[in-house]
Amino acid sequence: MFDVLLSEDEKGIRNEVREFVRDKVDRDLILAMDGKTKEYPYEFIKAAAKENLLGLRFPTEYGGRNLGWVSEMVAIEEIGVLGIALGCAYSLPSIIGEGIEKFGTPAQKKEYLLPTLQGKKIGGEGLTEPRGGSDFFGTNTTAVKQGDSFIINGEKRFVAGGIGADYFLVYAKTDFKAKPHESLSAFLVDRDMGVKVEEEYDLMGCRGMGAARIVMKNVEIPESNLVGDLNDGNAVFNAMMVPERLTSAAGPIGMGRASMEIAVRYADKREAFGRAIKRFEGISFKVADCTTQLDAARGLVYRAAKKADTGEWVRKEVSQAKVFGTEAGFQAVHEAMQILGGIGYTDVYPIERLYRDARLATIWTGSNEVQRLIIQNEVFREILSEDKSAKRDVELDTPGAHKTVEKVYSEEPDKYYPK
Repeated sequence: MFDVLLSEDEKGIRNEVREFVRDKVDRDLILAMDGKTKEYPYEFIKAAAKENLLGLRFPTEYGGRNLGWVSEMVAIEEIGVLGIALGCAYSLPSIIGEGIEKFGTPAQKKEYLLPTLQGKKIGGEGLTEPRGGSDFFGTNTTAVKQGDSFIINGEKRFVAGGIGADYFLVYAKTDFKAKPHESLSAFLVDRDMGVKVEEEYDLMGCRGMGAARIVMKNVEIPESNLVGDLNDGNAVFNAMMVPERLTSAAGPIGMGRASMEIAVRYADKREAFGRAIKRFEGISFKVADCTTQLDAARGLVYRAAKKADTGEWVRKEVSQAKVFGTEAGFQAVHEAMQILGGIGYTDVYPIERLYRDARLATIWTGSNEVQRLIIQNEVFREILSEDKSAKRDVELDTPGAHKTVEKVYSEEPDKYYPK
């Protein structure tokens, strides 16, 4: 475990959430959600709110605990043991709350953030559209100003809580001449303002979260429901992507850890060819590799979380955590199923459900391909901006360029090769 990296308070949160997962979450709820007989886990949200476990990072006046990002990552890993659907339900108050807490007015915080963290309101987010997923800023949803109101037209798909949420944080185009990143605004839209469910999705995993396509036709909302500044939806979006992608990274670590624990116990009891299968390296090496990957993923998540606590630009670290955490989690579930063999492919154990759940984590909140694009952009920006500031720009395809580079490195070797 990673106790050496956690403070006593963070260990306390981990133990508190672990106890909540063990004692306060009904197994029948998980089965009902996966069996498609439960549309939204209201009772889970209310139970978590009763224990004051929602939105741990937010100020106490709005129902949070004023804790840090690491505490939230520790919590979501424990919730992740239950699967991605309940992990999503647990994360949404933090994701939507980030936009409201950072950019919302006092009235918006009182009307939306406080009841959300109290479990009295359910929020959803309107991001993805039919024309494109990762091309977020190419949205076709529009919001046109009319007097003291905005008229919204458009649709959003794959909305967790499309069935179940009381309100949505929706992005819409408000400047039709500006560049994409300067054209969007964020709005709080209540369901009863005219949001309609056009289609409910049957999903491979993440069932019971009311994933749906919602449509808004001439939905009128008051100007007071604008979140942040007009045409500054980019800022709200970037803030929300920190909890969105960090929770997406930490949850699968919990899924992978739970699967490995099942696989280890199974391998200790299951015999083949006269001995426990844990004695075969084909099995034990899978455990070694997956545990190492999960620990490495946890380290990346904690690093990103600690940097996020400083308020610094954390885009690269968040994307690295999201890529590595989701892939390590899925690989651990995958190998756990392989260790269990045929019985792992049945519903006798929860691994087949976790397998279906973990597969989604590499796709949503910005696919891992997009995260790699972000990472490489940030790496090039960091290194080349350092070169530029130090006046070290070198055209490497010119004669003698390599000598210039060697000279730069030899002048300050500790900068490039620290002792």
